Amino acid sequence: MTLSETQVWVLIGALTLMGLLVKGIGPALVGGRALPRWASGVIAVMAPALLTALVLTAVLTDGRRLAAGADTVGVAVAALLLLRRAPLLVACLAAVVVTAGLRLLAG
Repeated sequence: MTLSETQVWVLIGALTLMGLLVKGIGPALVGGRALPRWASGVIAVMAPALLTALVLTAVLTDGRRLAAGADTVGVAVAALLLLRRAPLLVACLAAVVVTAGLRLLAG
């Protein structure tokens, strides 16, 4: 499915309004009360889950289908280095070098 430029902007506007509405309704419903424990737990895990979903869809797709490429290998290299307790800057630089090298080899 492809969207026209107008449809994309309408979708962006609608999502923006929905986000603002949700952010406005939450505090209004809760007022000054503390959130239930289960709600706090859900909120605490939402950001990492959403970030993971965004990274995975960016790294493992080419826009229309699943695909692994140089960027996928670069992210994997960074993840392995971070698991081995390498500094973040080193992991990022290694990912960039590996991704650029693979793209250069692929032509």
